[in-house]
Amino acid sequence: MAGTTTGIDGDFGPATEQAAVNFQKATGMPQSGIVNQQLFDLLCDPMRIAFEKPLTANGLRQLVTQAAKQHLTNSPFELNYDNKSNMGPWVRSYMNMNEGTEWFWCMGFVQTIIDQAASTQNKDFRTLMPLTFSCDTVGTHGLNKGWLSRYTQVRNDPSVVQPGDIFLLQKSPNDWIHTGIIIGIGADTFETIEGNTNEGGSSNGNGVYRRIRNFRSSKLDVFSIGALV
Repeated sequence: MAGTTTGIDGDFGPATEQAAVNFQKATGMPQSGIVNQQLFDLLCDPMRIAFEKPLTANGLRQLVTQAAKQHLTNSPFELNYDNKSNMGPWVRSYMNMNEGTEWFWCMGFVQTIIDQAASTQNKDFRTLMPLTFSCDTVGTHGLNKGWLSRYTQVRNDPSVVQPGDIFLLQKSPNDWIHTGIIIGIGADTFETIEGNTNEGGSSNGNGVYRRIRNFRSSKLDVFSIGALV
């Protein structure tokens, strides 16, 4: 709406300058078109708040939920340039500075959230799961540890799931293609916050979204974070 979006080509040209002017106008700044420190800091504010605003909830599960909502509120999204998806500062922040079409970042988002919450309690999330960007690695680890409830068990007894747990969308019994944080449990559905998805629930979308997933019609295995609580 403010006219601050333009293509990415690595060059600060007239389009980028106009986008800077429009952003300055929208935020009440002098309209110089120059990206000075004040403007740069303002552009970085959403990421800074997402990662640095103190978490105040009691209990790890509540902290995980609060951290996920804090990121969601600041609208993490990926960029597309050089004919590549999964690019940009938000993706790099979740993926240990990796980016590019092959870097699906849903697990990177999940582990970032759990790490942020656990660190508030001086806990190391790597005692719960290995540091990885792979849903398969986390799913297999959960099976070996007895921390992964299969979707059939979840359907039979949804009480095994609690807020802060992680869903893994199953393609086959040992192949998972997407993940996210569960923040609420209903009779038939999970309320979730997920990275690398979209409004349609893609496993390779463009941002962080709040979604509703029906666990009775989707194969959603659930990894419990109870061992870290």
